[in-house]
Amino acid sequence: MEKEYQVTYKTYYNDRLKQTNFHGKLMYPLYVQVTFDRKSIFFKSFFFDLFSKPKYAAGIGGQVFGPDVKDIIKKEESLIEFIIDKNRDNFSLDLFKTEYAYYGRDLLDMMEAAFLEYLYTFLHDEGLPYLAETVNLGSLTCKLYDLVLDFKRCMTPQFYQKLWDNSFYYSPPYLVLCAFNEKPQQTLLKAFTVMDWEGPGAKEIFADFLKKSYPNNNVAETLKAIEKYVLKEVN
Repeated sequence: MEKEYQVTYKTYYNDRLKQTNFHGKLMYPLYVQVTFDRKSIFFKSFFFDLFSKPKYAAGIGGQVFGPDVKDIIKKEESLIEFIIDKNRDNFSLDLFKTEYAYYGRDLLDMMEAAFLEYLYTFLHDEGLPYLAETVNLGSLTCKLYDLVLDFKRCMTPQFYQKLWDNSFYYSPPYLVLCAFNEKPQQTLLKAFTVMDWEGPGAKEIFADFLKKSYPNNNVAETLKAIEKYVLKEVN
């Protein structure tokens, strides 16, 4: 009888390395250990790296608060367990590393650079070059979707609608995917990973959301645009 090996994992703070700045706090980087067939691999948490970016912090009363690392660990564990469950019958550490890099990518983060190009050009074309430059700098420390939501509060409804309508043609579907991902109880961990996109029924739920919220949008083209990012080569 062929022996079955159990896959185990743990997250831990790697105190063998220098502490890193996590939104104003020094802490050891979060690492992951995965063990199978008496062999282990060790690697830095993808989500710890992602949510260390300044745009994932929030400022209240002059103080900066980053995401709760406990929430990052939960997200990390969800990804790890997803990959393990998906490959119960043919698991290997090499396969795990490949799929971890594939499924952990955040589609919103991947789309931001191209959306920034669109937003920068749009504001220039509308005769707002200084606002365009301000947005360009602001994108380093805050999420573009949050900036666009602020625009809604200070722009005319017609101008704001034009920004959205043009984005369907000249940018990746960043705005609609952010809107779909919004949840009232959501923490600072606003990400939508390839794992989320390829989860049971996710594409169908998103397509229904588009039809109801943005009926003039071409659903098939939007799905195709998202798939292009999903299929991009992993760095």
